[in-house]
This record gives sequence, C-alpha cells and structure tokens, in this order.
Amino acid sequence: MLYPQRFTQFTKEHTDTLAALLCGLLLFLGWFALHLGWLGLALLLLPAAYVIGGYESAREGLTTLFKEKELDVDLLMIVAAIGAASLGLWQREYHLIVDGAILILIFAISGALEGYAMQRTERSIRSLMSLTPDTARVLRQGREEDISISQLNVGDEIVVKPGELIPTDGIIVSGFSTLNQAAITGESLPVEKTVGEEVFAGTLNGYGALQIKVHKPAQSSLIQRVIRLVEQAQTEAPPSQEFIDRFERGYAKVIVIAGVLLAILPPFLWGWDWETTIYRALTFLVVASPCALMAAIMPTLLSGIANGARQGILFKNGAQLEKIGKIRAIAFDKTGTLTTGQVKVFQVISTSEYTQADVLKTAVAVESYSEHPIAKAIVQAASDLDWVSATEVQAIPGQGIEGIVKEQKVIVGNAAFVQQYVTNLPEGLRQTVQSLEREGKTVVWVASGGRGAEGQESREQGTEVMGVIAIADMVRTEAAVTITRLKQLGVEQIVMLTGDNEETANSVAQAVGIERVYAQLLPEDKLDVIRRLQQQYQTVAMVGDGINDAPALAQASVGIAMGGAGSDVALETADIVLMADRLEKIAVAIHLGRRSQAVVKQNIVVALSFIMLLLIGNFLGNINLPIGVIGHEGSTVLVTLSGLRLLK
Repeated sequence: MLYPQRFTQFTKEHTDTLAALLCGLLLFLGWFALHLGWLGLALLLLPAAYVIGGYESAREGLTTLFKEKELDVDLLMIVAAIGAASLGLWQREYHLIVDGAILILIFAISGALEGYAMQRTERSIRSLMSLTPDTARVLRQGREEDISISQLNVGDEIVVKPGELIPTDGIIVSGFSTLNQAAITGESLPVEKTVGEEVFAGTLNGYGALQIKVHKPAQSSLIQRVIRLVEQAQTEAPPSQEFIDRFERGYAKVIVIAGVLLAILPPFLWGWDWETTIYRALTFLVVASPCALMAAIMPTLLSGIANGARQGILFKNGAQLEKIGKIRAIAFDKTGTLTTGQVKVFQVISTSEYTQADVLKTAVAVESYSEHPIAKAIVQAASDLDWVSATEVQAIPGQGIEGIVKEQKVIVGNAAFVQQYVTNLPEGLRQTVQSLEREGKTVVWVASGGRGAEGQESREQGTEVMGVIAIADMVRTEAAVTITRLKQLGVEQIVMLTGDNEETANSVAQAVGIERVYAQLLPEDKLDVIRRLQQQYQTVAMVGDGINDAPALAQASVGIAMGGAGSDVALETADIVLMADRLEKIAVAIHLGRRSQAVVKQNIVVALSFIMLLLIGNFLGNINLPIGVIGHEGSTVLVTLSGLRLLK
C-alpha cells in the first residue's frame, strides 16, 4: 500500500509537470508519425497533446473570461493554437498542427514552473511551525501532563526543562536560566531570565528549568504573529506584478478583437474573398501570439540565474533578478548579517602586574567547565595557551563562576560579582570597561588571590583584579567594503535593523559606515520600517538571516538571506540566498540585475519589431502562413540567443 500512496502523492504534487512532459512526448510522437506519413496516428496523438498540455491554460483562461470578464494570454494562446490547427486541417498543411502544439507545450511548461513557485509560501509556514513544539508540559494538581499547545489556557503553568524550546509566550514564576532569543529578537547573546520576566515561544532554554505561567492565548504568541505576517506579506501582490497582469490582459484583448475584426471586415471594406480573409486572420493570430515576448524575458532571466548560481548567488525566481537591479534602498539586519553571529573575545586588558596571557589562562581554567556562549568564546581564544584546569568549580547564575587553580581562588564574572572578593576595582580599568560597554561589548572581570578558610568569601586573602575580557559579536570583515560599494552603485538609502540595544547597534553601524539605525525592534517593527521605506523609495531590499527577519524579508521587494548563517525560514522566505555568506555578493547581484534589465529591454524591442513587421506584412498580403510561422519562431530563437549573453 505504501507505493500506491507515494505515487498518488507524487502525481498530486507534480501534476503540471507531468502534464507538460506528457504533452511534449505526444507532440514528438505526433510529429514523428506525420514525418513518416502516418496521418491517422498523427491526428490522434497531436489532439491528445493539445488536450493534456492545454487543459490548465484553457481552464484558467475561460475562468478569467466568465468570472472576471477579462481576456488573458492563456486564452489567447489556446485560440492561436486551435486556429493554427484548424488552418492546418483546412489547408491540409498538417505541420501547422505541430506549431500549435508547440505553443501549447510552452505554456504547459510555464504553468508547471509557476506551480512550484507557489509552493514556497507553504514551505515557509511549515518551517515556522516547526519552531514551536506541538505539546507543552503542564502542571495539573502537582503532576506534569503533556497536552497539545492548542489546549493551553491563560493561567496554566508549564514546565520547560534545560535545552527545550519554549512552547508559548509566558511569565516566569519559578527558576532562572539563559534563553537564546536570536531567532526571534536578533539579540546576539543569550539573555538571562528570572522570575517575573517574559519569555517567547520558539526561544531555546539554556541550563535552568523554568516554570512559566501562560499570560496570553497560544495563537497570540510572538512566533504566531510572525507566521501571520509572513503569510500576509507573501500574498500581497507588488505593484509591478499588478502592472504585468493588466498589460497581459490588455494585450490579449487587443489581439482577439483585432483578429475578429480582421476575419469579418475586409470583405466589406476592401472586397477580399472569404478564404483570403480567414487565412489572413488565422495568420494574424499566429504571428501576434506573444511567444517572442515571452522568450525576450525568461531565457535572459534564467541565464542570469545560472550566472548568479556559479557565483554563489541563488535567485529563487526571475522576477527577483529584475527587481534587484531596481532597488533604491537596502535594510540590513545586524546579528548574523553585518556581524558573524558568533561571539568571540574582542579584547583582553590586563593590569600592570599581569600579561594578557595570564588573564586568559586564569579565566579559561574555570570557564572550560561552563557551556555558556561567553565561556566558549574564552576557551576558543585560549586554545593556543597552556593552562591548568580548576577544581571546586561553581557557577553562580547571572553573576559568574569561581574555582581553585594551584591553591589560588579564581573569580570570573561581572563587576558586582568580583567586588564581593575585591576591595576596589582599578579606576582606570573601570573607565575602560564603561567605554567598552557603551560600544555594546560584554565585559567579564578576572580576579585571583589567596584561598581563605573553607567556605569563607572574604576580601582578606589578597584577592586582586588581573584584568578584563571584552566579548563581542564580530563585524564581518567585508561589511564596510560592501556598504561603500553599494553607495557607489547609487543605492540611495542604507539602514540597519536590529533587536539589540542602541549602543551595540550604533557601534556596529559606525564600524561599517551606515548612518541610519533602528534598534530594539520586534519582527513587526522591522516590517513597519520596510513598509515606510517602500513608501519613500518603492523598491527596497532586506538582508537578514533570522526568524525575526522573516516578515520583513517577505514584505521587502527583494528579500536576501545569508545561506550559511541563515535559519531555515529565512532561507525559505527570502527571494535571493547568498550561499557562501559573502556580503560583497549583494553588489554583484545588483550589477547582474541591471545587466538583465538592459538585455530584456533590448529583446522586447526586437520582439515587438518582429511582431509589427509580421503584422504589417500579413495585412499587406506579402506573407503567407509558413513565412509567418518562420518569422514568429525565428524572432523567438533570436531573442532567446540574445538572452544567453547573460551567461557570461
């Protein structure tokens, strides 16, 4: 039973593709049969290709005609194909039936590609849903009970153990822990949370068990709002898409009305016989079909997409290649985009009695026992040093860690924690630390000294400050060069969006050359900023990597995600992915987009010129249907080859 189910699911997911493949196969077999002179078989196979390949286009065209009272290119192509087939049967020029089938095949392939593009939204939402667990551990009468998230009520108390995802927004009523909120708020460091503070669904609990009281319905949680924002932003059609739809329907109206008039009026106006009139009207439908216009755009964009892929730039569809060349403003997320998203030791400062190596070796002796991100950064920085592991290590949540190294007490932590052991913190060092903290750095103090009596935590044992270690999320080395290059390309406005505090945000912005900064933003705030930028600059790009960037990525004219550092949902929501995490590729993408625009415009001019010449020739009676088909197909081949220039 498993294989039939898989086959059924596969056919449902790829219906349009299978229809296009079958249409192509029947078209080839029909052409081959016609070539061998098997007319009966050809006239059986080719109509089947028409029906299978053209069903969806015919259905959509007729639906638009009857429900919206509009004509579109889908219906025009079907009319042109049927007209070519009818003319082929009438004139017994059966190769025209093949030409009509080719038109049908082109549209069947286009419909299949469009279907795949529409599945992106569903994948985005599924990725977002996976951020929260399906069940929550609720306390009922002193016992833990697993229930569905949808069954949670306001006032319920849930238990979250170390390493688990928070199932819904709530207030901590018991416990202390660090929470990794990077996916939701964009904060680069895990945040310490204790009783009375709010936690968000989809964030990752650290080392402590938490008891959380649900204070709002699960469907109102921050992550659920993100999901709804992504859905809404992706279903809003941009103005350019609306313009394309209007143009397509207007073009189809003009061609159909002109075709009908051309089939009726000439006998009365110019005395043409009916055979000549119908012949020229059907020729008109063939030469006026927009295949050359289609080829003027898609091969160019596909060539640009292939070029970008070779350079580590993944364009998810051709429309985004066009749009990236038109952007006037870019918004950058901070954490994981302008910065690496991984904390590292930024600076080690020692007092006059010690060296930087002394400070690092002392700190790593105790921090090597911790799983905290700051501890990992210190261990990585000391990887080339020889150090001795501490004993009797004890971590004090939210303050620091202490232990014994060579019978000396070692204290590593924040200033308040170290001051429990040291009489006075060096004034010069204190001022340096304040300056570092204003720049958004996290600073840990390192102290060591005599070991007092058991359990004694006094200042009488000669404990002294050895130095401080500044921890920071490092700015990408190529960030400043990328911003400069974007300004040279004429991007009018470059801004930075982040959930971090203003000091950290301004520090990073100053380092990379961005003047306009928006700090302490939630996902909906980032979305609002993008909308305001679109009102002012129309075409706006957003560069991000986290779940919190997903609504803004979806709303932006062009969403760009960092491939290596990006979360799954950011990659799904974005239109362009930088596969190698190289920011400088944004400038390359813009240049490629502008080249594609130029080539597309050239191709459209050529395609329209051919159509106009063929229409004039048909009206004057200087071309017959075979010449019209040759001109039509020749212009299509010409603009296709022109589009392939973008492969270079």
